[in-house]
Amino acid sequence: MRATLRWAHSDLRTHRGEALFLVLATAGIVASLLLATALFGYATNPWQRVFTQARGAHVWLHTDSAADTGELAGLAGVQSVAGPYPTADATVAVRGTRASVELRGTAEEPDVGRPLLTAGHWLDPADPDGVVLESRLARALLAQPGDTLALPGTGRTLTVLGIADSPERRYRPGEQPGLVWAPPAAVTDPGGQVIGLRLTDPGDTDYAVQRAVTVLGAGAIGQVSTWQQARAEAQGDNRLLGQVLGLFGLGALLAAGLAVHGAIGTRIRGHLRDISVLKAIGFTPGQVVRVFLLQHLAYALLGAVAAAVLTQALGGLVPGRLGDAVGVWQGLPGHTVALFAVPAAAVLFIGATTGLAAWRAGRVPPVPVPRPAAAQGGRLSGAARRALGLRVLRVRVRGRGARGSGEPGVPGVPGATASPGVRELEVRVPPALVLGWHKAFTRRPRSLATVARLTLPLLLIVVAMSAWTTIDRFQSRPEQLGLPTALTVRADAGLGDRGTRALLEGEPQVVAAYPGVEVAALVPGQTATIALRGLGTRADPYPYALAEGRRAHGPDEAVAGQGLLDLLEVRVGDWVRMTVGDQPQILHIVGRSIEPENGGRVISTSLDTLRENDPRLSPTLYQLRLHPGADPGEVAGRLAEAGHGRLDVHSVTNPADGLSPLRGVVLGLIAVLALIGLIELLTAIGGTVRESERDLLALKAIGLSPRQITGITVTATACTALAAVLLATALGLPLAHWLIDAQGASSGIGAGIAQAPSPVFLTLLGGTAVLGAAALAAVPSARAARRRLADTLSAVA
Repeated sequence: MRATLRWAHSDLRTHRGEALFLVLATAGIVASLLLATALFGYATNPWQRVFTQARGAHVWLHTDSAADTGELAGLAGVQSVAGPYPTADATVAVRGTRASVELRGTAEEPDVGRPLLTAGHWLDPADPDGVVLESRLARALLAQPGDTLALPGTGRTLTVLGIADSPERRYRPGEQPGLVWAPPAAVTDPGGQVIGLRLTDPGDTDYAVQRAVTVLGAGAIGQVSTWQQARAEAQGDNRLLGQVLGLFGLGALLAAGLAVHGAIGTRIRGHLRDISVLKAIGFTPGQVVRVFLLQHLAYALLGAVAAAVLTQALGGLVPGRLGDAVGVWQGLPGHTVALFAVPAAAVLFIGATTGLAAWRAGRVPPVPVPRPAAAQGGRLSGAARRALGLRVLRVRVRGRGARGSGEPGVPGVPGATASPGVRELEVRVPPALVLGWHKAFTRRPRSLATVARLTLPLLLIVVAMSAWTTIDRFQSRPEQLGLPTALTVRADAGLGDRGTRALLEGEPQVVAAYPGVEVAALVPGQTATIALRGLGTRADPYPYALAEGRRAHGPDEAVAGQGLLDLLEVRVGDWVRMTVGDQPQILHIVGRSIEPENGGRVISTSLDTLRENDPRLSPTLYQLRLHPGADPGEVAGRLAEAGHGRLDVHSVTNPADGLSPLRGVVLGLIAVLALIGLIELLTAIGGTVRESERDLLALKAIGLSPRQITGITVTATACTALAAVLLATALGLPLAHWLIDAQGASSGIGAGIAQAPSPVFLTLLGGTAVLGAAALAAVPSARAARRRLADTLSAVA
């Protein structure tokens, strides 16, 4: 054991840089995996905790006031019900901020779907104007208990008594109204009612919705929302961040394991004589294996422990969503298990890859086997030999051959021959380039393994940068990704279409105002509701971003999002039937649009098409397209001021806004992957330099200078890096496109959103990798080329 420790200590002193890189790479990988675990827990557990504590309803049905909901409690599979509660749509304002809300008349604190108070207290019968706000709505309004909310156009006010968490669908400006619990007396003019169903088996949600619609009648249903939709909205972008971190963390772990395997294999080939000496003095094969295994396990364990300690101590201090996720994760029941399991799994994986390489060291014989005079596959190929004197340039000129020669020649050019009208110039390729190329690719299994190990981190970097450029595309060119407008405007009922248009067209920064309406429609089978939108007119169509098919021009034509196509199991070209109240609507899907809203469960047509089915239909919203460079916030402020409180203006939500933490994540992952690539590159350089020692005498004997010998190693390293760059680009771009589009399709946005990095960036990445590899190889190869003759003979012996 003492001899083992001394040898390990000596090896550590010799390879301190490599050991440091392995520790840092392991720390970065384990930190990425721990943050991914925290984000997954943060995305799922808070909503699940609220749903469980509130005894949330699995289905919420919005119906008209005349619907008889008494029979729903007796349906098979319904455990209990919440309500029915009278509801009314309203707009509230506080300190200049407006929001669309649903006033829900609640006499007593519900048993099913119970709001979980986070501030203030529940409704007080003695205060008929007191209300409780859902927490997300309260944050949007910057409201606290005691604040007064105004109801524009009514002269009424409401007093905030409390703020509560709810497992129902959250407030989203311009898309989903906020939830306000109020005494029934405060809901003076109810426009409908809502009832919640808590089911015995959540898996029967679709069947329960279908039974409820059958009992009530399709005409009585206004909107259906389920617990799956609420959970998906609550998880939001956190789950995507966790998936990105987890995917790249696992990829980096695999790359690190392969890099460690390659490093140990290279060191074993370079220390065959030392290993033989160890066995000659009494080391068993098991002891030799344990030397390498324990040494690299110690590096991995040190990096994993450092990552776990730093994540636990400092993770909550990271600004933004990552810090919030770590703080919540640390309070979850499975936190301690994950904190130990993730680093342990990473260390075990690195240990497994280390053991495979160390096993080869245990098989080294005690008596060194004489090395073959020539490396396997070491002879120059015919093409390589011809390259040393290849005639590569023919120049057609008019002239005569050289005097005194038996055949036409080229004056002043040694070795050149010519025929009448043709001069053949002989251009010799530098020996360093030919021999370097030969050294890089003559040992095919070993060369391919080196290229593959170096390709993996570069491939992941290409994928990471593709994710970066896709996010940039959402922010720089949102019109290509289903966001052609910047503002959504809703007007009070008394303003009218003509008055609203006059206000909007009076703003100089508004290019176009598209009138529209959005209603909830029951899908065939009556298991869910979707968003049916009519935007723009046939004379001034809405500029949808299409990924498939064509625009909707004719009667009954529409475009649909990927989420709707998946829900209805239809394709572009099919006809679909839906129900809006008692009115059926049949549309022909002629295109697939990129829909970032409502999980892609949106079907869109023109306002004219919807008016053919209901001539009394009038616009309820306006989508505004602004001049390039216009500030949506400033335009919204001017429109709200011009409307004198009669316009509700909101910025269109961009999915990329919630992915801003992903930029820091991508940079961190690129740093970890670059570190792993650097380890593999240093390993390849070290192996190439050690293997060239036995060729040094022969190269000097044929007249190559130390600079040319150095150029051979530099060329071999640069060729290996170039091959890895080309392979990583060729594989990384389609892989990134597939992964991003698959994520888009699963989220309902749809495929067609991926954006590859620019050719300039890819060229810069490849050039940096190749030139960096050549620069790293220059110093050790130059040092080896100038070794003394005695040292060279000792290395060859």
